[in-house]
Amino acid sequence: QVQLVESGGGLVQAGGSLRLSCAASGRTFSSYAMGWFRQAPGKEREFVAAINWSGGRTAYADSAKGRFTISRDNAKNTLYLQMNSLKPEDTGVYYCAARYNYDSSWLPRVTDYNYWGRGTQVTVSS
Repeated sequence: QVQLVESGGGLVQAGGSLRLSCAASGRTFSSYAMGWFRQAPGKEREFVAAINWSGGRTAYADSAKGRFTISRDNAKNTLYLQMNSLKPEDTGVYYCAARYNYDSSWLPRVTDYNYWGRGTQVTVSS
């Protein structure tokens, strides 16, 4: 089992940047493929990005390509999401998620993951 805690959210103006972190504890972090999702009020949770065990493979939603970068530091048990050129439509609660013992970056569905954090709020003002 793994516990996930997100941080780094906040209020930022359009065009700004934020870096989200997800600290993992419990079972060996490098055994998990990881992902970021977000959920806006009244909308379903949607895929943002994912990364495989080693960090060598990544995948992004079209809305994130070219603006967001997912990365991980297995020595620090931490997942990151660097978000640049933020837009008001990026507003939402951002969640990190973990899939145990699965070496892939193509994990775009909520049901692909075993564990979830509680989320961190990101608000982008226009």
